[in-house]
Amino acid sequence: MQNEIIPKSHLKEFARRLRATGKKIVFTNGVFDILHAGHIDYLTRAKKLGDVLVVGLNTDASVKENKGDLRPIIPYKYRAQMLIALRPVDYVVPLDEKTPAKLIEMLSPDVLVKGADYNLTEIVGADFVLAHGGTVVRMKLLKGLSTSWVLERIRKAVK
Repeated sequence: MQNEIIPKSHLKEFARRLRATGKKIVFTNGVFDILHAGHIDYLTRAKKLGDVLVVGLNTDASVKENKGDLRPIIPYKYRAQMLIALRPVDYVVPLDEKTPAKLIEMLSPDVLVKGADYNLTEIVGADFVLAHGGTVVRMKLLKGLSTSWVLERIRKAVK
């Protein structure tokens, strides 16, 4: 079944079942707060790199750890619902740590996708994926569309 949230504790078995059916697994991760067209474009292109797109979604605690106390704007429960409703997203797995390293090792994706704003050496899990025969794709982002940009526009509109 697709379009569901996979508990982290089931991730290794989940990946094993997908591989047994010959599926190519694509993984990306992020906060996906204030969902916008840049996210949709990114996820749509990521999905085209394989058969199954798994998104590691930062939990509220990990967002606060990474982005500060004012984030997330939208709680995890609702961000997960939004992502799982999107056509390109097959599965969401909660990311409750600061980085996705453990999820990447558990899933061992065939393709790891991050934005091109990251250098290869900055992409958590890239070395693991490459060492296990996978590929890392630095995906170009839509110019002028980011959550930071959207939040800044909102701040200016409110003033």
